[in-house]
Amino acid sequence: MSEDSANEDPTETLSIDDIANADEKVTAAGFIVTDGPIAGSKYLLGAGRSTIGRHPESSIFFDDITVSRRHAEVTLSGNEVKVTDVGSLNGTYLNQRQIDSSQQLVPGDVLQIGKFKLVYFQESN
Repeated sequence: MSEDSANEDPTETLSIDDIANADEKVTAAGFIVTDGPIAGSKYLLGAGRSTIGRHPESSIFFDDITVSRRHAEVTLSGNEVKVTDVGSLNGTYLNQRQIDSSQQLVPGDVLQIGKFKLVYFQESN
């Protein structure tokens, strides 16, 4: 070991809990469609509530019969992003499990709306 490396401070190690409880604010968040007729499409979320559905005025509009007109909502508030099914016919799935209550999203989560699969991403400051 060289003298320089012996005097360096060790690298800080963070636990999953430390990362989850960090006081960072989400600066950009959204989804990339990985499966479905529009694979490769990217959707950015705005602050507050975004709607997902087949209704033409949805924030994220999917023109497909497997998607309910009002399917799900995503809420971005500070450093927390949550998804909620709003009574869809086919259900909303998070990481292959159907959700029946509001669920927090973390980067890499896979959301399935009808035949569309979306991967959640975010950037924080």
